[in-house]
Amino acid sequence: MATKIDASAYELTERVVAINRVSKTVKGGRIMKFSALVVVGDGNGIIGFGLGKSGEVPDAIRKGIEDAKKNLMQISLKGTTIPHEIVGKFGAGVVLLKPAAPGTGVIAGGPVRAVVETVGIKDIRTKALRSNNPCNVVRATIDGLSKLRNAEEVAAIRGKSAQEILG
Repeated sequence: MATKIDASAYELTERVVAINRVSKTVKGGRIMKFSALVVVGDGNGIIGFGLGKSGEVPDAIRKGIEDAKKNLMQISLKGTTIPHEIVGKFGAGVVLLKPAAPGTGVIAGGPVRAVVETVGIKDIRTKALRSNNPCNVVRATIDGLSKLRNAEEVAAIRGKSAQEILG
């Protein structure tokens, strides 16, 4: 299972997934602002995402990065792929994640690709189902990745050795 961790110990890379212009209607007219969806990771199993909102795009991105660094988690990987198939869900967003053989590459759409490349997965097959809202798709992807467990974690829960689990 995923665990929360401290950002200062890692060399993180940032990736902007989506920038959206949002507006608020007040008595005098519309107030325009920008929201930025940002994913950060170290390329070795650490991932986090954040949403920043500001009147200027660079400020929104900076706020998104700060938010993402507060929500980091460790993901279980198996070499260059994931240990098993999983479905991540958040709101209307559903993302199917399947492990792939070495050399397959990242088969994923925009928001899912940003997340899996930032976390350091090199071989994976994915499909975003239902929603195509980038925020929900990113959250669904991170939900799926956070539920991944490798053989050692499953063995510890069951009170067995990893060799007994693998057969």
